[in-house]
Amino acid sequence: MTNDSAPADRPEDDHPTTLSAALRGSLARSGGVAGILLAAVPAVAFVVADALGGLGVAFVALAVAAVVAFGVRLVRRESLRSAVIGLAVAGVCAGVAAFSGEARAFFLLPTLIPAALGVVFLASVIVRRPVTGVLFNRLVGGPTDWRDHAALLRVYTLSTLAGVALHVVNLGLRGAAYLADQPAVLAVLGVAAVPAFALLAAVTLVAARRTISTDPTPAVA
Repeated sequence: MTNDSAPADRPEDDHPTTLSAALRGSLARSGGVAGILLAAVPAVAFVVADALGGLGVAFVALAVAAVVAFGVRLVRRESLRSAVIGLAVAGVCAGVAAFSGEARAFFLLPTLIPAALGVVFLASVIVRRPVTGVLFNRLVGGPTDWRDHAALLRVYTLSTLAGVALHVVNLGLRGAAYLADQPAVLAVLGVAAVPAFALLAAVTLVAARRTISTDPTPAVA
């Protein structure tokens, strides 16, 4: 999900030294507030329509909302790939719900994704290639041999472990809502996860940038 809005293009966001600047950049790369809400439109339409008219009506509302969201994304000049992925995800989730005959099944795959991502994050720490370092080191102008810089590696390791914790919490909340058959809560959790991880990214960017500025010396083997 990428949206090249102005905040992301400013130098202070490419090499952030303040949390507010980094958070603006992280949210912009997630599509901005408008993009985040737009991505949630199909799920919200599905939940509301199901509550009002049942599963059949929900599928119709989802189809309309997904196509509208796709068109608006293109008008907003988001990447075609992001728009297509959003449309495809809505289609796959609808297929799962149709197969099971339950509205909550629309959120089954999104509920399981945190488990898979949590495993990936944890495994990356174990092999000393923390995910946040792989994703953000170039963005903050870090050295290519960042794994040999003890302080910088520590920043990325801690932020990746924080990501593991976020995925665990996300999985727990989504799992509880799924078992309680609360599609509306699942939709809200899906929206809330984006700014939560944007904040984690922002904190990582600021901490990494400051570490690069104050401790450029690589670790001694």
